[in-house]
Amino acid sequence: MSLLLPRGWCGVAAARGLLVSRGRVSGSHVCNQYGTSGSLPGEKKELLQNGPDLQDFVSGDLSDKSTWAEYKGNLKRAKGERLHLPPWLKTKIPMGKNYNKLKNTLRSLNLHTVCEEARCPNIGECWGGGEYATATATIMLMGDTCTRGCRFCSVKTAKNPPPPDPQEPYNTARAIAAWGLDYVVLTSVDRDDMPDGGAEHFAKTVSHLKERNPKILVECLTPDFRGDLKAVEKVALSGLDVYAHNVETVPALQRKVRDPRANFEQSVRVLKHAKEVQPGVISKTSIMLGLGETDEQIYSTMKLLREADVDCLTLGQYMQPTKRHLKVEEYITPEKFKYWEKVGNDLGFHYTASGPLVRSSYKAGEFFLKNLVEKRKTKAI
Repeated sequence: MSLLLPRGWCGVAAARGLLVSRGRVSGSHVCNQYGTSGSLPGEKKELLQNGPDLQDFVSGDLSDKSTWAEYKGNLKRAKGERLHLPPWLKTKIPMGKNYNKLKNTLRSLNLHTVCEEARCPNIGECWGGGEYATATATIMLMGDTCTRGCRFCSVKTAKNPPPPDPQEPYNTARAIAAWGLDYVVLTSVDRDDMPDGGAEHFAKTVSHLKERNPKILVECLTPDFRGDLKAVEKVALSGLDVYAHNVETVPALQRKVRDPRANFEQSVRVLKHAKEVQPGVISKTSIMLGLGETDEQIYSTMKLLREADVDCLTLGQYMQPTKRHLKVEEYITPEKFKYWEKVGNDLGFHYTASGPLVRSSYKAGEFFLKNLVEKRKTKAI
C-alpha cells in the first residue's frame, strides 16, 4: 500500500515528484529539469501536465475523482445488507512530523483526543497542518470513558469512570503552548457522574490557555450537561471564542441514535443559552447524514438551528465505527453534500462545512472560524 502525506503539506508535492513554484505546482517542471519527460509513457506525461495545482494541495483535494462517477455499488442499505465503502470515503494513512509530534506530546502528558478515541477519518489531515493550515487536535478532557452510550459513538462507556486528572487543565495548556497553535478545540466525554458535568474543568482549561497565550482562539465542544444551564453559562463565560454542541441528527432519529438522556430540544437550549449569556460568542453544531433521515427532515432541522441563532453548521457522513454500532443506512454523494452546503449558506449560516469526511471539529472549519472570530472581535460582523 502506498503512503501519502497528510493534506495541506507541500511535502505531498515532493512525494509525488512535483515542484512548488510561485503558487503553481507543475509536474512538467520536474520532468524538464531532469530531462526525463521523453522517457515517460504518454499517459503519465498527460497526468503530470494536467496534474494538481497549489490550490489542490491547500484544499487537500487530492483523491482520484474520476472513479467516483463509475462507482456502481449500492448507496442505500437493503434489509440484512452491509454497504461497501464508496471511493470518496477512503482516506490516507496518517503520518508526518506534526502528526508524530502531537501524538508524542499527548502521550507524555497523559492527554486524550477525540480524534483517536472516536477513530476520526481526518486525523492525519488535522494533525498534519502545514504551511497553509493550522494543525488542529481536538483535546478530549476528563478522560476517555463516557457515562452515556450513544449508538453511533465508539468512545468507551462506564457508569462511574475514573475521576478526572486535576492537573489536566494545566497540562493541556502546556501541551498546546508547546505546539504553537493559534486555534484549539476542547471537547469532553459526558460526565453525568460529576455535579456540574465537568463545566468547571472546561472553564479552568480555557483560563489556563488564555493566560499562556491571550491571542489563542478556543472552541469548546461541550456535552449537554443534562440541560443544566448554569453549567452552560460557566463554560460560555470562561473566555472561549466558539461554543459548540452537537445535535448529531434530525429530531425524528434522536431516540434511535443518541443516549436516552439526550434530545434535540435540550441541545438547542444549550446552544441558545450560550449566546444569551455571551452574545459575542460564535455558536456551532453538527449533523451526521446517512442514518436514514429524509431530505425534508434535514432541511427542517437546518431551519430550526438557524432560527435558534446557530452561526455555524457542519454536515458529514455517518460511518459505522464497529459492528456493534448502528449500520450506515445510506452513503451520501459529494454532490449532495455540496447541495446542503448551498442550502446552509442560503439559510444564513455564517459558515456551512458539508462533505463526506467533514466532522464537527474539521480543520477547514477552524480555519474559517479563526477569521470569523477575529472579524467579530473588530465588530466587522
